Amino acid sequence: MTRTSSSSRMPDTTPPSGVPPQRPAGSSAGPNALGRCPTQGRPTPPAAHPGPSTAARRRVRLRTSRHLGHPGHETATDTRLYGTATARSWNRLHPRLTHRSSWASADGTLPIVEGTVIRLDIDHLPSGATPKPVWLWWSGTDASATDIDRLWQAYLRRFDIEHTFPLFKQTLGWTTPKIRTPEAADRWTWLILAAYTQPRLARPLAADLRHPWERPSPSHRLTPARIRRDFRHIRPKTACPAQTPKPSRPGPGRPPGRTNTHPTQRHDVHTPSRTQPAKRQTAKSATPKPRRTG
Repeated sequence: MTRTSSSSRMPDTTPPSGVPPQRPAGSSAGPNALGRCPTQGRPTPPAAHPGPSTAARRRVRLRTSRHLGHPGHETATDTRLYGTATARSWNRLHPRLTHRSSWASADGTLPIVEGTVIRLDIDHLPSGATPKPVWLWWSGTDASATDIDRLWQAYLRRFDIEHTFPLFKQTLGWTTPKIRTPEAADRWTWLILAAYTQPRLARPLAADLRHPWERPSPSHRLTPARIRRDFRHIRPKTACPAQTPKPSRPGPGRPPGRTNTHPTQRHDVHTPSRTQPAKRQTAKSATPKPRRTG
């Protein structure tokens, strides 16, 4: 599911009627997706003749949560930064799909993908700005009150995850090697995780070597990037379980003139897209109009 910008009001919705819920081709029915919801709809009673219709997919604009009816669950949680966080959920709502992303190659009427809509309201923001409600959509249904609290808390933790991936790629070199097999990619990922664990374990031993424009941070809240700056002072003081490496020279390699007997397997990259009719090119005139002078 793609994440989109939120709004303080409810966006346009599309209520279904008689269209069975479906999932995109190639998606698994295991882990569910969670993200900001740009659109959602309220299911209506099944029609006498089930089937997609234009009236069943009309757009309805909902500006407040009272148009959705009584929420299925409502919870209140005390937080350290945001005060009291109130979460409300509505079951079996669906996003208004468009012919993009996974549905780019779909033809005809798009299916209905039911889920759970969650509205999160807080008392205040740490910056002092006016808080706005956050609307979330989860691809699962029949969520309990415990699931609702876990979902919005997991969504707030996405900031930590999003900062971790750039550290893996830019600093630790997660995407630097040209890996050819999935097994090698798994081994390299575990090595990156082991390298990431070392700064985490060395946090109590690291000093805060900050830049002039950075704010001081206590030792128990140092980021891995700051710990890495002082890691050269920590490494000589720690014991190394490995032995001293022995000097060696590179191997002879493949003799000149001998071809490679183990060629690399190549995989074609294919992106599904809708076939667009070719644009008709207009022929240029052989006798253009003379340019006006004076």
